[in-house]
Amino acid sequence: MSFESSTGNRLEEFVGRPGNAPSFDVHMIQKTVKNGFLTTLAQKCKTLIELKQLHAHILRCRINHTPYAIAPVISVAATSNDVSFFSYARSIFLHLTHRNTFMHNTMIRGYLLARSPFLAVSCYLAMLQNGIAVNNYTFPPLIKACIAILSSSSSSNLIGRLVHGHVVKFGLCNDPYVVSAFIEFYSASREVERARVLFDKTTKKDVVLWTAMIDGYGKIGNVENAREVFEKMPERNAVSWSAMMAAYSRVSDFKQVLALFAEMQSEGTKPNESILVTVLTACAHLGALTQGLWVHSYAKRLDLVSNPILATALVDMYSKCGCVKSALSVFGSIVDKDAGAWNAMISGVALNGDARKALELFHQMAASGADPNETTFVAVLSACTHGKMVRQGLQLFEEMSSTYGVLPQVEHYACVVDLLSRAGMVEEAEKFIDKKMGGLAADDPNVWGALLNACRIYKNIHVGNRVWKKLLDMSVADCGTHVLTYNIYREAGLDAEANRVWSTISEAGMKKKPGCSIIEVDNEVEEFLAGDHSHPQAQEMCKLLDSFLKMVNLEQF
Repeated sequence: MSFESSTGNRLEEFVGRPGNAPSFDVHMIQKTVKNGFLTTLAQKCKTLIELKQLHAHILRCRINHTPYAIAPVISVAATSNDVSFFSYARSIFLHLTHRNTFMHNTMIRGYLLARSPFLAVSCYLAMLQNGIAVNNYTFPPLIKACIAILSSSSSSNLIGRLVHGHVVKFGLCNDPYVVSAFIEFYSASREVERARVLFDKTTKKDVVLWTAMIDGYGKIGNVENAREVFEKMPERNAVSWSAMMAAYSRVSDFKQVLALFAEMQSEGTKPNESILVTVLTACAHLGALTQGLWVHSYAKRLDLVSNPILATALVDMYSKCGCVKSALSVFGSIVDKDAGAWNAMISGVALNGDARKALELFHQMAASGADPNETTFVAVLSACTHGKMVRQGLQLFEEMSSTYGVLPQVEHYACVVDLLSRAGMVEEAEKFIDKKMGGLAADDPNVWGALLNACRIYKNIHVGNRVWKKLLDMSVADCGTHVLTYNIYREAGLDAEANRVWSTISEAGMKKKPGCSIIEVDNEVEEFLAGDHSHPQAQEMCKLLDSFLKMVNLEQF
């Protein structure tokens, strides 16, 4: 039986045949909607044609004179994330003579989902102008629309504040969902203290509101206040834990992510997919393979590996832990590979020294129809750099904009400079900077760092001296730059110049960031900094290392 036939039969069973359609009062139609009959039919529409067929049956049954009849069709179509469905919902909405609060709320949500936040605000204004009552469901999507336009309009902050004034006027300032949305808005506009005032003034705080405040602090990197709020929560759910872990992840405190994950497990909270992705990211940065394997096993048991975001995080984790075969296995299982998955795999094989495999994957990506982006080219250019594949790297750089429509950014220029520099083509790298980048700039530390390092390796004192003087003229040389230049002069036998650079380092009190190493022992991640003896077993470890050195010396003797 066709969709049209089955839909018609079910609708006619409920309301009668079109030719004999009785007159329905508003209460009866409200009951129809409340029972979910029309909503169920609308949700079963898989194509626009089927949706139009349902709409046609509603019109033929003469129940379209009240907004309650058509509201389910608009609701399903406007929030379906299907462009054609949303366009049709908008068309129906604009041609209606009777619109209610539910319809306007639905269209505000629809405009938000369709990435048209200004139209969402316009819909709200039309609602007010036509005297349509607002309710607590009106404002959360409207406030999210204000958040969406924060970066695209200088007056966007004002729009959000005006909406806040309306919320106060309509007496909805204690609704937890409305307050949560405003906390997100003020946090996004870097006014987190205003968000905290709203939070503190709200008498009825549910888990959503607490989590919103944690997330607000987390997004601006204030993990101390985020943790303070987190510890005060009367009850927590998986989303709360996820928000706190994400806060630590944003400031690269990955050890705290794993510590919090262990605490969450001990409390018996079941992790959601977002938590697993955050934990895998932490494992990738810390090299915590054992914990990463546990997450993979857990995801398999719950059949979550099909989630492309989680699968991509697994690819990244295995690659950074040196398990390329496992990364390729997970990557191969991803059915619909997006740019993120391809980028993770290309970066992974490049990180592990297989430049040719990275290029092979890049060409497979292009052939598959996935569009390479800025991150893709950073990964593949880096692979060419470490594989000394200068010709291929330069060719890819030229094809970025001409073939793939990706405009080179500073990081891509830095990759090319590094590519030429590591291959010993120091003069060519300097010419590339002058010709393609307009010379050295103050905000390009990766560029001049790569060039100076190559000058030291290939003992090119002339280019190194020119770069050093340019950096001095711009007053941007940092500790690392000074140390590199000092080594260039010292190794070239230019002791007077080397001493001058060293004097500058000493007088300015410059200190190079200490080296760091991380190991995983018995599911615990240990971090060690060069020169740091704060670890409780530091003396024992130093003695053990000394004994190893003595053993090596004895064997050599």
